[in-house]
Amino acid sequence: MPQQKIMDILGTDAEDLLQYTSSTVTKDLLQVPGPDFIDRVFLQTNRSIPVLRSLATLFNHGRLAGTGYLSILPIDQDIEHTAGFSFAPNPIYFDPENIIKLAIEGGCNAVATTFGNLGMVARKYAHKIPFVVKINHNELLTYPTKHNQIMFGSVEEAWNMGAVAVGATIYFGSEESNRQLIEVAEAFERAHQLGMATILWCYTRNAAFKTNDKDYHVAADLTGQANHLGVTIQADIIKQKMPENNGGFQAINFSKWHPDMYNKLATDHPIDLCRYQVLNCYMGRAGLINSGGESQGDTDLQQSVRTAVINKRAGGMGLILGRRAFQRPLKEGINLLNLVQDVYADQTITLA
Repeated sequence: MPQQKIMDILGTDAEDLLQYTSSTVTKDLLQVPGPDFIDRVFLQTNRSIPVLRSLATLFNHGRLAGTGYLSILPIDQDIEHTAGFSFAPNPIYFDPENIIKLAIEGGCNAVATTFGNLGMVARKYAHKIPFVVKINHNELLTYPTKHNQIMFGSVEEAWNMGAVAVGATIYFGSEESNRQLIEVAEAFERAHQLGMATILWCYTRNAAFKTNDKDYHVAADLTGQANHLGVTIQADIIKQKMPENNGGFQAINFSKWHPDMYNKLATDHPIDLCRYQVLNCYMGRAGLINSGGESQGDTDLQQSVRTAVINKRAGGMGLILGRRAFQRPLKEGINLLNLVQDVYADQTITLA
């Protein structure tokens, strides 16, 4: 029986999410997170000893240390959404030291943020919590706004400031996606050469992906294929939005699809939709961490715990949650992070 607090937060969704059994791809076919994940999965790969050590540093820090699950605090919204918009609810985070303090006090495995934020406090904190440097961004000061990720620094500089991993975004489906794919693939190759792990934000961006009826940017089939492209360029960990629907390839009438993708490999249950994302991460050999999403106020706690339960029971590796934590008072942000971590620490919450 999961912790009563988790069940109370889930409310009417508790039974459906906690007792659901998937009838799609069975859990025994997955490479599931666990204390032995690096030895069981990554030891077989071409990753070097320094990369394995960096991955171990990520997995063995914070409240989830030794579980095989990850809780990462990502704060790059000051670039992606403007600093004023992101930090107005809680201006203390204009100071990057408070970003690091939130990650440490919140018991996170790592903090993922910009070159500037991490560089400003690197000597004080790089040895106290694993750094993940986000190396590219969509700068938001070009008018009209465009969806494009550009490099903000070098992989070497991330290594120099003591980072154990680099993170990057590709906007799959955008006009600039081919360039981004080449740039990030080269950056990830260099990161692995230097002994750092790699995390890819696998997002979809194309006006045609949103129809009059539905937004397929978060469809399981589109996001799943984005994940598959991400692991193809050797991302060790995939960050993806939680799927909200399916059938994007059919509805938009592009790319390639097979009826079994929708009839056998997935249902409309949120756990099955998320499991399809895991399948596309080489059956879980590359970990899937889902994003927390934007802050909605009073429902943030319930939605964050719900996302964690779905991700864990689908075969995912954790949550990368930012705005819902840093856009509220410090103690409330820590409490939210801890409750999400409690889902992954709770051994009674198992794979569906």
